[in-house]
Amino acid sequence: MLRAARRALPWVRAEARALVCGPAAGAAAGPQLTLRPLGNGLLLQAVRNYADKKPVTQSSQMDDLPSSMLLKDYQNVPGIDRIDDIVKRLLSLEMANQKEKMKIKTEQLLNKMLINPEDTKSLEARVTRLTVKIHNYEEHMQKHRKDKAHKRWLLMSIDQRKKLLKKLRQTNFEVFEKICKDLNIEYTIPPRYNQPTHRRWMAKKAFCIKVFQEKQKLKKLKKQEAELKNKETKKPKSQESLV
Repeated sequence: MLRAARRALPWVRAEARALVCGPAAGAAAGPQLTLRPLGNGLLLQAVRNYADKKPVTQSSQMDDLPSSMLLKDYQNVPGIDRIDDIVKRLLSLEMANQKEKMKIKTEQLLNKMLINPEDTKSLEARVTRLTVKIHNYEEHMQKHRKDKAHKRWLLMSIDQRKKLLKKLRQTNFEVFEKICKDLNIEYTIPPRYNQPTHRRWMAKKAFCIKVFQEKQKLKKLKKQEAELKNKETKKPKSQESLV
């Protein structure tokens, strides 16, 4: 009891000082303090009133899709307009799962960029599909921040898209610019890989350079000796011819 009273005493003093000096002193001291009864009401516990964290509302990529739109498998069915409204609602995006919504969103983006929806091999189609998948992972991570599996899949998809964008930039720059503009992708050129220099590696490199220079000197000396021998052998032949 005495220990709890000693711990609560500084907070009580701070609260009393704030009440005496007015609101300016309380604002200078920091967050507001409130006194709550502890246990049977004999002691008071000081509690700081921190601001509550407001949830961040992020716009979804599915917001532009109308909820009354039919699923992809039922859009071209003959006589679909004559069925009951309840059945239409069951077959619409309002009751669809995330996988069906992603299919329609992917098809919408492919049609927007004049790409065949059945195309799965071209670089621009693969980048578009990966972008829809990345946005879906980002929305999931906003709700479930501790989901390590989805975070890993998100990073893998981003790396794969970077690789495809780099290849597309090298092969067709106009299509690359168009896709980055339509999909709101900010592409940054990756920096060159620089190997960190260690003392052992520097000493080894210096030794290799020294060995190479010594070898070049030996080659030069051998070449000079061979030239001198050739000159010496040519001189007696020329003297014999004169005689």
